Amino acid sequence: MTLNRRLFLATLTATLAAPMVQAQTRPRVVVVGGGAGGATIARYLAKDAKGALDVVLIEPARTYYTCFFSNLYLGGFRTFESLGHTYGKLAADYGINVVHDYAVGVDRDAKIVTLASGVALAYDRLVLSPGIDFVEDSVPGWSTASQNAMPHAYKGGSQTQLLMAQLAAMPQGGTFAMVAPPNPYRCPPGPYERISMVAHHLKTNNPTAKILLLDPKDKYSKQGLFEEGWNKHYPGMITRIGPDMGGNAIEVRPDTMEVIVDGDAEKVDVCNVIPAQRAGNIAMLAGVTDANWAPVHPDSMLSKMDENIYVLGDATNQGDMPKSGFSANSQAKVAANHIRGALTGSKVFPAKYSNTCWSLITTDDGVKVGASYEPTPEKIASVESFVSQTGEDAALRKATYEESLGWYTGITTDMFG
Repeated sequence: MTLNRRLFLATLTATLAAPMVQAQTRPRVVVVGGGAGGATIARYLAKDAKGALDVVLIEPARTYYTCFFSNLYLGGFRTFESLGHTYGKLAADYGINVVHDYAVGVDRDAKIVTLASGVALAYDRLVLSPGIDFVEDSVPGWSTASQNAMPHAYKGGSQTQLLMAQLAAMPQGGTFAMVAPPNPYRCPPGPYERISMVAHHLKTNNPTAKILLLDPKDKYSKQGLFEEGWNKHYPGMITRIGPDMGGNAIEVRPDTMEVIVDGDAEKVDVCNVIPAQRAGNIAMLAGVTDANWAPVHPDSMLSKMDENIYVLGDATNQGDMPKSGFSANSQAKVAANHIRGALTGSKVFPAKYSNTCWSLITTDDGVKVGASYEPTPEKIASVESFVSQTGEDAALRKATYEESLGWYTGITTDMFG
């Protein structure tokens, strides 16, 4: 008999939605989102539970392109293909059921996740790792409908390619503008590393071009390091307009490629708009956010609104950790240990977290900031931190950059096997 699409979906629905009360059925963990948090926790649950858990990973993309390191593609230091990773090893080597679909609803009372295809998945524990979505109208004149004219490129994939294409097509002597986001947002040094990488591209290919950085914040991550680097490597190319000069009151006009600063219109050739951010939409639909971010218990990443749901990474309101791929990966391991303990009775170890954010300013000029963290009753709190210093010698900066390359290889292996 030919298994047509309707029969396949009906069979899959019946299988995945099977009740968890059957004695022979393994406890099921459904993970929504296949990025640094979701892929990591799926792999660790499947690996460490040694088959005792049924792990289902829901991710619409068949190839996941990392947002971290995408700035290096814009700067010419990586290929776009090097950012792409697939889920085949998670399925083949770890027995994870990888379903390429969108999660569109969560029934917390019934413990069911609904997919866009109509499939309903029952779960014993649910992990949400959806990353970010954008706050519409946070930049007047811009919406997601405008993202082809003025890309955000703050989710990995086609938006990164689009921004690169626009950058490459800039006229000689043209203007690149960035509207930076307000706090809190994904990857605090990210917009400023992007400015560095755009400047590196333009210095090489369009040396008379200008960069306009429109920033609503008084200060930002690694500011002294970035400004030292810009003055040294890209003198006269980058102008930052902060809140004291109207950087907190920006309007954009995608149809005419203009930015409005304190009432004055400025014609630009490329405009990278990075809007205000919030938790990914499925966290909002599940009702586990405070209207912006998802509060979690610091010792486990368990939602404060549902004892069967964990939230990881950028979507969370957890304390001192930045919204980064490294943070999500670290949080995933803590949550995996907690879930495995709850469902299989294995030992649960005290939570410890860590993060490092590397940034490249120019060739072999890498800087970093990071910390280690522990849970307190109120939040995940920083207990020890470090940051690169201005005036470091070239050998140390090169070593810092090379360290970041090793980290990228390590974390993507940790995520995808």
